Amino acid sequence: MEGHEGGEEEGLGDQFERLPDEVLLDVFGRIGDVKALGRCALVSRRFHALVPLVDSVFVRVDCVISDDPPPSSAGSAQAAAAAEGGPPAARGRGALAHLARLVLGGIVRPIQALGQILSPAAATVSRRSAAPPAAPAPAAADVSHHSPSEVLRSFKELRRLHIELPTGELGIEDGVLLKWKADFGSTLGSCVILGASSVTSKPPPPPAAPPPTAADSSAASPDSSREPDELGNIPESLYTNGGLKLRVVWTISSLIAASARHYLLQPIIADHSTLESLDLTDADGQGVLTMDKRQLQELRVRPVSASGNSHRTLMPALSMRLWYAPHIELPGGQLLKGATLVAIRPSEDVLREGGGIEVAGLTGASWILDAFEEPYRTAAQVLLKRRTYSLEMNSF
Repeated sequence: MEGHEGGEEEGLGDQFERLPDEVLLDVFGRIGDVKALGRCALVSRRFHALVPLVDSVFVRVDCVISDDPPPSSAGSAQAAAAAEGGPPAARGRGALAHLARLVLGGIVRPIQALGQILSPAAATVSRRSAAPPAAPAPAAADVSHHSPSEVLRSFKELRRLHIELPTGELGIEDGVLLKWKADFGSTLGSCVILGASSVTSKPPPPPAAPPPTAADSSAASPDSSREPDELGNIPESLYTNGGLKLRVVWTISSLIAASARHYLLQPIIADHSTLESLDLTDADGQGVLTMDKRQLQELRVRPVSASGNSHRTLMPALSMRLWYAPHIELPGGQLLKGATLVAIRPSEDVLREGGGIEVAGLTGASWILDAFEEPYRTAAQVLLKRRTYSLEMNSF
């Protein structure tokens, strides 16, 4: 009996070994996660040889390790003195520095940390101390301490890549909605930003009102049921309490975060000439950067231009369209207050195509709607039917 059982186990092992490489590669491709693939590569010599041929990989960055020193108290004190008690010129510089900190302060350090985890030169904090010499893993099981560039270097046939960061770069207050999606070639192709000053549950409906009398109907103005901004006036709620300034900050911050992600992906794209699609997201669902096969090839042919000494891609002159609504009710009972949609494209592309969204209508705005899943797609669709405000921004 024991010999029979042993024979069955040996037979099962033989059957597994008879699986074609194509079947195993399909299984590995469905696994996708680079940490799980790293463990698979330790199982046998055959697995070790096949794992680098997987064409679809998912890399989840578990943690961001930052070794940046905290800002010195002396430097902070000098900045405060310049802003408050110094001569007029110093106060002016201090005011500009304060505005820059308001716009950029929440994302500079996360972007520096992003560079540390995406850079191929990132230091390895922890490595496996005793990997078997017969089958070293192409992607170690503790990949959370390696840069994606380092982990992916052993994959030779990579076509689809998805990287997920632990958090979004933009620190926003609780209850505030901010989502963006950008696509890039060698520079920005388009970006869509959806924001709201608060997201709450829809309150219960008020008691039913009695039907209006004839006198009430005659006293009502024909436009009394319309939103203020639908009458051609800029809604006051967009300007009160710094609303417009806040939305400008959202827009600039999202563009900077997107351009930083794009700049830091260059080594990965250069290492994998077979790559056909790349998505870089975050666990918060805040931002999505996408590149398709054509855009990846464009980047290989025409390298990125850096913005000054910063580690981000230079943005071209941009044409923007902004839509605003004081409130939007979403499916599922959510209520967006102060909802804003911003659609951004290079000014050169808009001029070359001879018009914008106003000419193409909602059909031509499918790229805006496709940037979000429900229920936020519905919010974007509602906003697109409202009045449009045009903005321009120089390259930065």
